[in-house]
Amino acid sequence: MKKQLTTALGMSLFALSTQAAENKPNIVVFLVDDMGLMDSSVPFLTGENGQPKKFPLNHFYKTPGMARLANQGVRFGKFYANSVCSPTRASIMTGQSSARNHTTQWISQYGKNAGPKDWNWKGISKDEVTLPKVLKQQGYRTIMCGKAHFGPLKALAENPLNIGFDLNIGGSAIGHPGSYYGKDNYRTKNGGNPVPSLEKYHGTDTFLTEALTIEANKAVAQSVKDKKPFYLYMSHYAAHAPFQTDPRFVDNYKASGKTNREIAFATIIEGMDKSLNDIMNQLNKLGVAEDTIILFLGDNGSDAPLKAKGFTASLPLRGKKGRSYDGGMRVPFIVSWAKVNPENKFQKQFPIKPGFYNKGIGTIEDIFPTVLKFAGAKNPKGHILDGTDLTSYFSTRQGNKKQSFLMHFPHTHNSSNFTCYIDGDWKIIYNYGKAYKKDYNNRADGELVELFNLAKDPYEQKDVAATHPEKLVEMKKLLIKSLNDAGAQYRINTATGEEMRPHL
Repeated sequence: MKKQLTTALGMSLFALSTQAAENKPNIVVFLVDDMGLMDSSVPFLTGENGQPKKFPLNHFYKTPGMARLANQGVRFGKFYANSVCSPTRASIMTGQSSARNHTTQWISQYGKNAGPKDWNWKGISKDEVTLPKVLKQQGYRTIMCGKAHFGPLKALAENPLNIGFDLNIGGSAIGHPGSYYGKDNYRTKNGGNPVPSLEKYHGTDTFLTEALTIEANKAVAQSVKDKKPFYLYMSHYAAHAPFQTDPRFVDNYKASGKTNREIAFATIIEGMDKSLNDIMNQLNKLGVAEDTIILFLGDNGSDAPLKAKGFTASLPLRGKKGRSYDGGMRVPFIVSWAKVNPENKFQKQFPIKPGFYNKGIGTIEDIFPTVLKFAGAKNPKGHILDGTDLTSYFSTRQGNKKQSFLMHFPHTHNSSNFTCYIDGDWKIIYNYGKAYKKDYNNRADGELVELFNLAKDPYEQKDVAATHPEKLVEMKKLLIKSLNDAGAQYRINTATGEEMRPHL
């Protein structure tokens, strides 16, 4: 009798597991490190006719996997992330702005970076609501593969298993690998920045991007075998420095006339793109492509090592990684079913128009509520979200959601101590403190406030703060209100001991 009950219980649990797998789509968030809007052959900017247009950088890079995904899905040309990595990753995990979750700077693996006294340099805490925790409660197998960078060494968030992931492949406190080469054991010569859990590839010619992809595909295959819906957070170390050539693709760029570092970066990008293609092919092979949604994005603006100095990595956009201009904040964003079938029950529920270009604004905070919608999950009670579910904007609707974005950076990096606020076609950049000697808007303290009309000036070449005083005041008020609503933190002026807050 006991054996019969045990067998019946096992069959019941199996049935529930199978039913859960059948009633929930698989979800892949494919995140690329330091990949800006222009680091792709896929055009995300538009020409005068309002349609996607290729610019010179789009002709240099080779990303057929991204093109495959974009042709069968939707892409956003105005998708905003934070200008450095850890704040973006925290926003993906929580659905909150960096100003609210206080992860406002990249997290050092060794300890606290300079900034506000209590900024969240230890990363995600034990009781914090995270995307993998919520999905796990919905029956998903949560797979972390690649760069984690959620917290420093010895902090809880150092290990992705502590924040909701069932499986961790290669994730730790490090923000970049010591080496992309298996022959280097994926670490520096003195053993620094090692990528964990890839020992089987040590001493081989396997590029890091390839090793992670092989392991991710194994994890996906196991989930399918176990009839478990999966959430794969495929978070590549590519294309972060060190800029080491991926030998599989170097011949594609020998005639480009570019420097060795520029070619190395391009091969890293193409290797990442091959990873995307390989995962899509694996999903097809396993027979689950039609049931799997892929969200592809970058974590901040480009850090491409182009030969020319200055704002070149994201041309024609101004700025790059760490900057307050759009080249540091706009990233590629593509959403598509891994294989299109309009008759598929999930695709009927969440239709995506093939080749659709959405002209509205999307933001990094939108990932959390969008993924929850795909999973049929609700945001936990009491958890504040700054993002919007985007699923209804993947076919025909556009421009109806809140068209704003707040990025708060009270730290020193490529650009220092600034807040950006975007509202529709307008963008304000509020730079704090005496680091800016030019006196704007009759300010005696040397603060620099810039205002751009992105509709007329998409590449931020003309600051109109002086000629649009009423709009400037309006945008300042919106920026201040957004910071106050989020409970933002500020640096202290060492001369006065006061917080460096924006003011009218």
